[in-house]
Amino acid sequence: MDKHQLALDIPDTLTKCIFRVVDASIYSKLGTVECTRLEITPPGFTTTYTIENLEKAFLANLTTCNLGIQTANCGNTYNNFPDGVYVVKYSINPNDQVYVEYNHLRITDALNKINDLLCCLEVQPCDPQTPIKEKLKEIQLMTVMLKAAKSKVEYCHNPREGMDIYNYVMRKLSKLSCGCGCGDC
Repeated sequence: MDKHQLALDIPDTLTKCIFRVVDASIYSKLGTVECTRLEITPPGFTTTYTIENLEKAFLANLTTCNLGIQTANCGNTYNNFPDGVYVVKYSINPNDQVYVEYNHLRITDALNKINDLLCCLEVQPCDPQTPIKEKLKEIQLMTVMLKAAKSKVEYCHNPREGMDIYNYVMRKLSKLSCGCGCGDC
């Protein structure tokens, strides 16, 4: 293999103040790896935040301070990353020719809402009663719809459609949490 095969993994995480990026690239033994550059554009931003000189096979747990979004109280408190579509690009020298770029749908708030909802339901280790069973079915449907939203953004390259699905899921999760007496209404 004489060419680098750049790739990133951007796993879903439940930690609201961390954005994790993992280098999953396969680097050629023949080519050098110089001028590494990770560029991230958060949802609602036009500014791209750049981190340079990362080591091969990096695992980056980034905060809003790392990206320059948060400029005060860094080291003491960390702001949360919002859910939404992030554009993530990784490149090496020559950066305009050797790169990989992704649309990533962050769903951390949604996953936390699902976990909160599951915690407040009175689920027993037996066949649940009808009202609980119905809520579990709705939660399962919302979980699958989140996967559909991610697919629309990350694989079908349709961020708008993915965000429409995501927003629908968030509205439904809020209604579900109100119906069980937990969470924000």
